[in-house]
Amino acid sequence: MANSNQMGQKVSIEASIRPEHRAQAARGYWQAFARKLRYPLGPASKAMAFFERVIDPEHALSAVSDTGDFLGAAGFKTSTGSFIGGHFNDLSRVYGSIGATWRGLLIHTLERDCEEGTLLMDGIFVEPEARGLGVGTKLLHALMNRAESAGLQRLRLDVIDTNPRARALYEREGFVPGHEKKLGILAPLFGFSTATEMVKTLRPVQL
Repeated sequence: MANSNQMGQKVSIEASIRPEHRAQAARGYWQAFARKLRYPLGPASKAMAFFERVIDPEHALSAVSDTGDFLGAAGFKTSTGSFIGGHFNDLSRVYGSIGATWRGLLIHTLERDCEEGTLLMDGIFVEPEARGLGVGTKLLHALMNRAESAGLQRLRLDVIDTNPRARALYEREGFVPGHEKKLGILAPLFGFSTATEMVKTLRPVQL
C-alpha cells in the first residue's frame, strides 16, 4: 500500500527488506537501539556488522519512498524466526568466541518468548530524514494489518522507561500496558531500568 507524506512523496510499506537496503537497515537498527545495546554489542562497527549478518528480511516490513529510498522498518518475531536473530556462531564470527560468550549471556536477558495468537514486535525505527512524516505510524499500522491477516488476536511490544514518547504513541494507538520487567543490577549496562509489555487487541481476519 502507498500513502502520500507532507513532502509530496509516496511512502510504500513493503512486506520485506530489499537486498540493497540490508546494510542501511542494520545501521538504522543500531542507531535506534544503541543506547540499550552499546555494551553487549558495541562498538558500532561490530554491532552493524553483526546485524547485517543476521537480519532476516522476511521478518520485517519496510517503508520505502517513491524514489526507492529506505525510510525505516518494523521487525517482528514468530515461532519460526525473528528480524534480528542469529546464533552463537554469528556472534563468534564478529566478536570472537570469548566476546560472543559474555555478549550472548547479556543479550539472553532481553529475549522474549512468542505466545500463541500474538505477533511480537522486534523493533521499529525510522531514518532521521523521514522522522515527523508519519512513517513510524504507517509501519505500526501495517504490522497490525499483517497480524490480523494472519488470524492473530494480539500485537505485543516492549517499551523501555527511558522512551516516554514511544510509550505515548503506543497508548494513543490502543496498546495497553501490562507486566513490567525490572533489570535490577543490569540496568546500567542497558541504559534503562524497566521494560513494560504493551498489548494491542486486534480484530483478526477469519481464515
